[in-house]
Amino acid sequence: MADVIVFDLYGVIARTQTDEAKKRIVDLAGVPGERFWEAYWACRPAYDAGQESRAYWDAVAGRLGTRFRSVEALIEADLDSWCRVDDEMVGVVLDLADRGRRLGLLSNIIEDLVPIWEDRHGDWLGRFAALTYSCRIGVAKPDRRAYEICAARMGVPPEDVLFFDDNETNVVAAKEAGMAAELFTSAHQVRALTA
Repeated sequence: MADVIVFDLYGVIARTQTDEAKKRIVDLAGVPGERFWEAYWACRPAYDAGQESRAYWDAVAGRLGTRFRSVEALIEADLDSWCRVDDEMVGVVLDLADRGRRLGLLSNIIEDLVPIWEDRHGDWLGRFAALTYSCRIGVAKPDRRAYEICAARMGVPPEDVLFFDDNETNVVAAKEAGMAAELFTSAHQVRALTA
């Protein structure tokens, strides 16, 4: 039975961007979707590791060879697109905490989103023993150091951690760092593996 369980945030406890939210961002950018998203994700690792918002959007614009009409509007739309929660998974988190499991979070997240999440969801985030945010540790998954820092903050070696992430690359990297790691599929899966 795993007593130390670490979760990714996006795609596990939090929902990813909706099609509607993505369309809003693309419309604000004024760049065709496929080209835009290639630049958006290619520039994202530095943003997740703590880069300032305006610098990130300047990098995206530079990669696209354009200038955005309103970087502030893009920042706002982007932040808004990453703030929805999966209520069923929050229930799983609360249940695990109530059963005495030691919980941690390891998320690739930008600095501007942290206070939004902590303000809106501080009640259940407060049940985690450690919140490890990429933007605050200077490295993002799948960098091995992210897993090592997270385990250290949990007060255990990586081998004592069961980690859930929806990204297979991150799961493989967690295993290489010594964690037991599972590709997240559902709340039911987490319940079954943590019973």
